Amino acid sequence: MFTNTHAHIFTWVVALILFVAAILLFKKGLAKQMKIVHMTLRLFYIFIIITGAGLFFNFASIDHMMYGLKTLVGIGVIACAEMVLVRMKKEKSITGVAAGLVITLLITLYLGFSLPIGFDFFH
Repeated sequence: MFTNTHAHIFTWVVALILFVAAILLFKKGLAKQMKIVHMTLRLFYIFIIITGAGLFFNFASIDHMMYGLKTLVGIGVIACAEMVLVRMKKEKSITGVAAGLVITLLITLYLGFSLPIGFDFFH
């Protein structure tokens, strides 16, 4: 289960939805609901890391350096997403970390879909 792209993509798609939901809840002033969504999002960060590690260790021999780079940039996405939410709660500027989030997310998506494993539609 942890070595197919479907599980990994499912976890980060759900995390992306939870991230947007947390931002929307924060903007509506629903702090308690935002906290619940944020904690659930943190659980999905763990799922992303577990499924990503499964893919990495199963397929790293194909092109070790590029998969290693994708892993590092993917962890950067998680770090930036977490910093955006925490900085929003503390009412600090999120401009820099939001830009970092967009950049690291685009790089990760590009690498994820362009590397040899990519998204296998038939398994």
